[in-house]
Parts: sequence; C-alpha cells; structure tokens
Amino acid sequence: MAYIVLILSALGGALWFWVRQNPGDAVHVAQDAVTVARNAPRKLAFRRQHNAHPVEGIDDARIAVCALAQAFIELDDLPTAEQRQRLATMLRTEMRTTAAEAEEMEVLGRWLIGQCQTADAAVSRLSRRLFKIDGDASWATLNRMLTGLVGETLSTAQADAVTDMKRALHIR
Repeated sequence: MAYIVLILSALGGALWFWVRQNPGDAVHVAQDAVTVARNAPRKLAFRRQHNAHPVEGIDDARIAVCALAQAFIELDDLPTAEQRQRLATMLRTEMRTTAAEAEEMEVLGRWLIGQCQTADAAVSRLSRRLFKIDGDASWATLNRMLTGLVGETLSTAQADAVTDMKRALHIR
C-alpha cells in the first residue's frame, strides 16, 4: 500500500511540476481533453494538434472533400440555400453518409474554412491536406461534387481554384 501511495505521489508531483512550468500547454491539454470527451460519440476523423493549423488535424478524406466543396461554392459569393441543400444531398449520395454525418461534416467544413480566413486560402490548404491523406484517389468524387454544385460554368475564381486543386493533387 505504501508503494502505491509513493507512486501516486510521485506522479502527482511530476504533474504539478509540469503544470507550473507550462501553464499555457496545461490549459490547452485540459481544453483538448474536455473537447475530446464531449465529442467522443461523434465519429469524425478530426483531431486538434498543438501548434498546428486545424486543417492538419483532418484524417478523413470525406471531411476534406466536404470542406473543399463548401469553400469552392463560397469563392464567388455566399452559397445559396439551394447550393447548401444540394451539397447535403451530394454528401449523402456520393459519400454514402447519413444525414447526421453529412450535417456534422458540413459544420466542421464551415469551421475549417473560417480558420483559413478566406475560401481561397481554404481551397489551397485543404487540397494539400487531401493529397497527404489519400493522394489523388478522391479527385473523381470531388470533381463530380463540384460539377453537381456549380454546373459547367465556372467563375474566374472557381477556375483558378480548380487549377490549384489539380496542382495540389498532382492531377495533369
């Protein structure tokens, strides 16, 4: 029993010393622990990394594709309700998600775009992350979604975004 108390005291002392030396890190670790516990039922592959942009925490290509599609339709103007509804439908059909999963992916995608500050910056950052996750395997799905969302006529910003996506995904 005395050994258990000694070990627990040593661990507590080490934890106390670490918190005293790194209060900012300790606060971030505690906030991350609370967030993880609160979002545990969600099955999204996203994890917050310390000292890294939130886009780097994406581990699921579906989230990256959803956020890219949202950023793409935001390049010209705010998306219409029709475009948002079409995106939700395409998420369910193209990626075979439930309505709840599609809604969570959309919320996370909007948040990620907000963290990138602009839709243009989000397109380039998310494209690079998508390539790190699964190479160019998601290009066909992404291309079908973008075509379904905006049709064949692209604005100048959207055409530039497609070029950026192809470059980041190493598509010729």
